[in-house]
Amino acid sequence: MSRDERPSLFLTRREVTTMSYSQVQPERMQSRLDSLTGLRFVAALFVFFFHASLTKIIGFNPYADETVVSVFQRLFSVGGWVGVSFFFVLSGFVVTWSARPGDPATAFWRRRIAKIYPNHAVAWLLALLVFSGPVTALSAAIPNLLLIHSWIPDINIFLGMNGPSWSLCCELFFYLSFPFLFRLVERISPSKLWFWAVAMVAGLALTQIAVARFVPGEPQIAEYPISLEQWWVAYFLPPLRLFEFVLGMLMARILKAGLWPRIPMAVASAIMLGGYIAAGLVPFQFSLNLATIAPIAILITALADRDTRGESSIFAGRTFVKLGEISFGFYMIHLIVMTAVTILLAGQHFTFFTATVIVATTLLASILAGWCLFTFVEQPAMKRWSRPAAIRREVQAT
Repeated sequence: MSRDERPSLFLTRREVTTMSYSQVQPERMQSRLDSLTGLRFVAALFVFFFHASLTKIIGFNPYADETVVSVFQRLFSVGGWVGVSFFFVLSGFVVTWSARPGDPATAFWRRRIAKIYPNHAVAWLLALLVFSGPVTALSAAIPNLLLIHSWIPDINIFLGMNGPSWSLCCELFFYLSFPFLFRLVERISPSKLWFWAVAMVAGLALTQIAVARFVPGEPQIAEYPISLEQWWVAYFLPPLRLFEFVLGMLMARILKAGLWPRIPMAVASAIMLGGYIAAGLVPFQFSLNLATIAPIAILITALADRDTRGESSIFAGRTFVKLGEISFGFYMIHLIVMTAVTILLAGQHFTFFTATVIVATTLLASILAGWCLFTFVEQPAMKRWSRPAAIRREVQAT
């Protein structure tokens, strides 16, 4: 894969940079959205630290000092929710930004499946071999392998095997729906784009309120102040995550149509920080995505606008972009690495220095494993299967 084909979390670089709306100036149409690629790693990093902070579910946190544990958890208690929501909004933004006129739905689906499934299949096999095999029933393993497990309201299924893979169920649902959603979004007149963007946020708010009101709230699970049924509907059920994906689609159209007000990065970052803080203060269910959906959309669009104008950003630097390239693999494998380390630690806790070394080593091992997935699975799979056989033969013949 060439430098111009660096991937977004679930998308290739080529799709990130192909644009089709006449409102965008030609020189901006060829800009690479490197900042979004780099920021993907930061989002994946927050998911990592969120999982590392969990003592009840993952059991990884190696710090013996309860004060340190409390601060760690307070800092990253919503990091996982924010990171996943970022990926969903980003996916909607990028596939719309890069939409190709006349591109068949089957070609789009082929690229997306070639992008996400090989990494998932390898991570599934690793999870089975490393720690899940003896304790995972086929009723959990098979739905996970087929990426339908997030549709099943059983925590041993939708969080079974490799936990982060539940989000791929949502992504697969988004991608299958995209050709149809895109036609609807394309028909929205520019004057109504902001109305529909606000409507997505309002729709998510009304949906979360409805879940809180009408889905049974008892018994609550041990880890969070919410019932298992509410948690599944509000967070894991793919159709209810469409608000984030469609909002990303609308923000891409808003930017392309020249309707973005050029919010400075300092302001967009402050709004994102405010949303992150607010997510830690609002009732738990509203921290899952409602408190941060608008700040995430603003940050993504502001960064994309900055990139298309040729303005530099820390996330567009070579290091961040390289890390962003492997972030999908890092995201898919980090919990497997973390769980393996948890097994090795056998419940032991350590001084601040030793525990920090363990966390840092686990992070570096996860990044290395993510690089391996990207280099030896993701790139070869995209090269082999993202294009029809006839086109591959034609390219090989030239």
